[in-house]
Amino acid sequence: MRLAVHVDGSIVVTAPNGAGEGLVERFMQEKSEWLLSKLEYFKQFKGQTFLKHSRSNYLKNKEKALVLAKERVEHFSSIYKFPYKRISIKNQKTRWGSCSRKGSLNFNYKIALLPQHLADYIIVHEVCHLGELNHSSRFWNLVAKTIPNHQHLRSELRKYPMVIG
Repeated sequence: MRLAVHVDGSIVVTAPNGAGEGLVERFMQEKSEWLLSKLEYFKQFKGQTFLKHSRSNYLKNKEKALVLAKERVEHFSSIYKFPYKRISIKNQKTRWGSCSRKGSLNFNYKIALLPQHLADYIIVHEVCHLGELNHSSRFWNLVAKTIPNHQHLRSELRKYPMVIG
């Protein structure tokens, strides 16, 4: 049997054909602590927008993300003066952004769904990788130049699951 809790608080039990109601009830009782902990965990996401990882959601939000990324990269590049080659919007499952050695900046389309201050943090993070392709103290000092509260924002960003849904 399988038990799943979704971000909206719905619970799904998958049981084999012929499993009686009593067996399912006992299974749920055995898993009650886990079930309650998951319901409590998902309370923190109440009111947030959630999207399934799908091509249609990517296509629907890609242009908005590209406009945002281009505008904010230009803004922060005027401060940092790091040259870049291009900006791409991707449909990634586990990354908010990346920077290649060749100077290409890639961003997840879901940056367009984040609050502006978190999108800016992601964009500054990748722009700073143009100058430092690592997470050394020099890199974090670059980030702090425009995002002094970057540690707090990094923690806040962890509250937004990559599968915004």
